[in-house]
Amino acid sequence: EPIAGGRHKVFGRAELSVIPQTSTIASHLPRAVGVAFAIARAKKLGVPCAWPDDAVVVASLGDASMNHSTALGAFNTASWCTYQGLPMPLLVVCEDNGLGISVPTPSGWVAAQNSGRSGFRYLKADGADPASVYDTACEAVEHVRRRRLPALLHLSTVRFGGHAGSDVETAYRTPAQIEADVDRDPVLGTARLLVDCGALTADELVARWKATRDHVRAVAEDVLHAPSLETAAEVMAPLAPRRPDLVADQTRRPSGTWLTLCTPKEPVGVHKVNQVPSLESGAGGLTVAQSINRALGELLESHPELLVFGEDVARKGGVYGVTRGLQKRFGAARVFDTLLDEQAILGLALGAGVSGLLPVPEIQYLAYLHNAEDQLRGEAASLQFFSRGQFRNPMVVRVAGYAYQRGFGGHFHNDNGLAVLRDVPGLVVASPSRPDDAAAMLRTCVASASVDGSVCVFVEPIALYHQRDLHAEGDERWLAAYPSAEDHVAIGRAQVHGHGSDLTIVTFANGVRMSLRVAERLRQKGIRVRVLDLRWLSPLPVDDLLQEAGATGRVLVVDETRRSGGVGEGVVTALVEGGFTGAVGRVSAPDSFVPLGPAANLVLVQEDEIEAAALRLLGQLRPAVE
Repeated sequence: EPIAGGRHKVFGRAELSVIPQTSTIASHLPRAVGVAFAIARAKKLGVPCAWPDDAVVVASLGDASMNHSTALGAFNTASWCTYQGLPMPLLVVCEDNGLGISVPTPSGWVAAQNSGRSGFRYLKADGADPASVYDTACEAVEHVRRRRLPALLHLSTVRFGGHAGSDVETAYRTPAQIEADVDRDPVLGTARLLVDCGALTADELVARWKATRDHVRAVAEDVLHAPSLETAAEVMAPLAPRRPDLVADQTRRPSGTWLTLCTPKEPVGVHKVNQVPSLESGAGGLTVAQSINRALGELLESHPELLVFGEDVARKGGVYGVTRGLQKRFGAARVFDTLLDEQAILGLALGAGVSGLLPVPEIQYLAYLHNAEDQLRGEAASLQFFSRGQFRNPMVVRVAGYAYQRGFGGHFHNDNGLAVLRDVPGLVVASPSRPDDAAAMLRTCVASASVDGSVCVFVEPIALYHQRDLHAEGDERWLAAYPSAEDHVAIGRAQVHGHGSDLTIVTFANGVRMSLRVAERLRQKGIRVRVLDLRWLSPLPVDDLLQEAGATGRVLVVDETRRSGGVGEGVVTALVEGGFTGAVGRVSAPDSFVPLGPAANLVLVQEDEIEAAALRLLGQLRPAVE
């Protein structure tokens, strides 16, 4: 098994450009569309690609998988691209054996659904006839390679035995159906063809079959004695490599001198870069939105292979203006709008990353990520693990998230559920609160993606995008200067605000601003508080957490995510496992969706709750009687 090293029974081989896939149904198709897109886009930009300019992307799946929403979304994305004249050198092979485990596919269904699919050429062959398969496959490949348009090769095939070891096919197939498949054995069909054309005799075929059988048996016996994985460290070694010194060196290089994976040629059809920031900042500093915008511009300048894309990010500049002006500065080939499909957006990022580009996709709202999250869990985060680092798909997924928006509410625009992200092995989850951290952490994520192939999710607090003030209207204390190249924020390092010795408040995102406001109120009561901004939610900054907890002996965890499965659970666990023996309290959001209007405040953490919890922890307020 040449790819996963015993970690999974995946099919792949680096030197043959076979990317390993997991067994999630059809989850590889969005990536395949992304690879096909990336081949042409890399050529257009004049940057190197992992594949030749005339490469054809081949993705195969079964007839039952053709019904999956992920497959249908990928087909739609490919059609959407070709409809607009974008190259899409994709060949999808459907191996149709008429069964999805035990559920039969209606006769003619695959052809009926796909023979007229927009943008695709449909070709069909009998899988039991090797000559027909070869001729039809050559025709399909020639069409895709020459015209740079997608095609579907539909092969009628057979299935021998059950779907898996525990599947007894005689429970749902008749003897006559099983015998009919045996009569269409493609191996026997190939043998028949070789004899008929005089290439081999029957005796020579039998001898070759026996030799192959003996070879397979010998290899199997050798594998039985091969070394196996024996420690958790061995299993996890390729999961998420981290080279923090190289990442730090990358972020500290002046703009335009970053180490990149490519040496660009003169881009084709791309606007020249101007140096004028697209969002004006006040004299007192930048907002979070302005800081992210400026960082994206800096990164686009430094990385010619970097792409920014998503819903409404280009012409509109994002729903909140965070990407405003970037398309005008860097051109539509590098900053572009996508169709409204989060699986397609992440699939494009997967394909671009594995092809040598550096994607920075945007998911418009955190709630919109959940229907596409398997593209991160099943595909992106697992690729280095299942290929022993032979393949990687670096990316930084920007997500507008959390609650506390004024005048624009409801669950789908105020989602505070992060558990699904923190549960993905190897995934980096960044969550800045302040403008200076937002830019520095975004640079770190991009550097980590470039250096280590990291998959990062960058969760941006919507309510803080345009916030300027901290304590009083007009104080502009939430603005910050743009960080210099030396202001590096390493993955897994927190930031402490203040040096109070009475209480440590541990929080992140919107909780930082609320906690700092509460800390000022407590200061006026003679209570000295330090506020620890976690900044990184996966991996958690455990060392910094324990140090700041020990400095006061009392910790209040302020967690704007939900009580069950929220970030606070991980923080409290880290304190306990780290040997912290002081007092611990927690304020978190109830296990509720976020409603519209003022009712949202009833299920979101409020400053009064934080202050009351702090006083209780300090013994200055009795617990409320229910």
